[in-house]
Amino acid sequence: MTKIRLPKKIKNSHISFFVIAVLLFWIKTYAAYQIEFNLGIDNNLQKFLLLINPLSSALFFLGLALLFKKRSKLVMIIINFILSFLLYANIAYYRFFNDFITVPVLMQTKTNGGQLGDSALSLISPLDIFYFLDTLILIVLALTVFKKVTVPNRKSYKIVLLFAITTFLFNLGLAEKDRPQLLTRSFDRNYLVKYLGAYNFTIYDVIQNIKSSSQRALADSSDITDVENYRKANYAAPNPIYFAKAKGMNVLYISMESFQSFMIDYKMPNGQEVTPFLNSLAHDGNTFYFDNFYHQTGQGKTSDAEFLMENSLYPMAQGAVFVNKAQNTYQAMPAILKGQGYSSAVFHGNYKTFWNRNVIYKAFGYDQFYDAEYYNMSDENTKNYGMKDKPFFKESIPMLESLKQPFYTKFISLSNHFPFEMDPQDTDFPAGDYGDSVVNQYFQSAHYMDQALEQFINDLKADGLYDKTVIVMYGDHYGISENHNEAMAKVLGVDEITPAINAKLQKVPLFIHVPGVKGGVQHQIGGEVDVRPTVLHLLGIDTKDYMEFGSDLLSKDHRNWAAFRNGDFVSTDGIQLNDKCYSYDTTEILADNTACKSIDEKVKTELQMSDEIVYKDLLRFYKPEGFKAINPNDYEYLGPKGKTTTTKTITTTTTESN
Repeated sequence: MTKIRLPKKIKNSHISFFVIAVLLFWIKTYAAYQIEFNLGIDNNLQKFLLLINPLSSALFFLGLALLFKKRSKLVMIIINFILSFLLYANIAYYRFFNDFITVPVLMQTKTNGGQLGDSALSLISPLDIFYFLDTLILIVLALTVFKKVTVPNRKSYKIVLLFAITTFLFNLGLAEKDRPQLLTRSFDRNYLVKYLGAYNFTIYDVIQNIKSSSQRALADSSDITDVENYRKANYAAPNPIYFAKAKGMNVLYISMESFQSFMIDYKMPNGQEVTPFLNSLAHDGNTFYFDNFYHQTGQGKTSDAEFLMENSLYPMAQGAVFVNKAQNTYQAMPAILKGQGYSSAVFHGNYKTFWNRNVIYKAFGYDQFYDAEYYNMSDENTKNYGMKDKPFFKESIPMLESLKQPFYTKFISLSNHFPFEMDPQDTDFPAGDYGDSVVNQYFQSAHYMDQALEQFINDLKADGLYDKTVIVMYGDHYGISENHNEAMAKVLGVDEITPAINAKLQKVPLFIHVPGVKGGVQHQIGGEVDVRPTVLHLLGIDTKDYMEFGSDLLSKDHRNWAAFRNGDFVSTDGIQLNDKCYSYDTTEILADNTACKSIDEKVKTELQMSDEIVYKDLLRFYKPEGFKAINPNDYEYLGPKGKTTTTKTITTTTTESN
């Protein structure tokens, strides 16, 4: 066999080894973009940008190895491996979350411990070795063909650095042409990766987090002025028909894990209703059912929904408020109602440290936190992220009855959680038949939750609480992600899940039952940020002096749009996604974005102002009239035996959404 012999000059050149490393890494990264990520490439310029954006990162980071002279090959291989690992981590994360890893997400993983880490193996495919193949090739080349190379000089590094910077600036200039203010007004990570690449996005993310950390220190009381003026100009006054109709009543929230609105009134092929109890609530005329209500969560999923519902502020664009901003000052529902004589408690069949709840609930003003330590966490009673819904609600009743009334409480359900697999003894409801196990199991899991909710409501009726309690039930976030669109098209009976149809799939149910008040189906568009002012107005508490971004859903002045965390939105005028405007009725793309333009500016402004409050901790400079600030240090959540308790890890199967 004839050996391949390279010219001696090439074999001995450190630049040759560097060029091969750059090319291999460039090809690998571009292939990953095409195979793994759905970045919404719309035109030839974006195709070109996607092609070139890995180049500047490859040149810059691999070029650093040229500074190490004799060890340049080894350092180049190490850098290549680190970058490959970062790329693969994003691939694995994206497969289930349709999102990219950020610094705050890494902090969330640390906070949530093993409960978010046990599923890593389920994300790996044998074919994923491809994403480390270039590293292996470089190792082989370094030990054979390029065993002896010349030592790089400082001039080589300077040339490479100049080329890297020039390439990046060229890339950024073209990106700004297609997406103006990309680095200053973009709330969507997809944009940043599409235009600048995964590695440059990571650098941007690190810089943004450093900036965020410094924002609080540099903020002062004058920073709240613009927010206050905006809030007063966009305040939706309460509807006099409903204002104070629930004054003095108990308030009980139920977070319905991963429950989407398409399940309401959905029937299986055999005619069985998936959620007969919730269907009855939607149509009984005694409960407000909002059928155009959207979740607005970001990377914090369930915790983001809690934050939205209780603070009427938007979650963070990256990471979760519960983890990253738990030490902020808040004026949350429990604290507001404490001034009205309410006690407060949370009920959750998981351990108190999950999502850092034991810390942030103190900032919210919760008196008590009934976590897993209060429940019978036997193997029979638990699955996925904690306690199954039926035993959870059943065991919660005595604890609920012990609370001083009026009370404000929240119950966080868990059973309807990805991957929605049920224990055989818990259901006899048929699975779907749509060619996707996750989607198929969702019907069984949702049916089980529906039964658990009916059981709980019946128990509330039996002990007399139902007739003196405002009950708010809401879907916290999506359950079926875009990764299952093929099966979801079959579920909905459409040819494909288009972007606008997917946006409408972000609807989650909202039920508000007010004893003695006639309800009915409500068609106005709203989101989770709108619930707090709606409920407070029902309780007779005017929110005009509070720094919140919600709009009372029952107000005659209610705005008819809902913003998503990435800056997209849904309104009756149009649905805006990735700067494109779609018809709300037909879901077809419109020739221009005129119908969406006026709302777009409002959405961007509102998200930016909410971020100002959260990142700068501005509520420490503002006190609404009549509000009594709470001190988180006054709260200590002890276990059922009156002492601090230990936490054990609950084994999970995977983590598409939480």
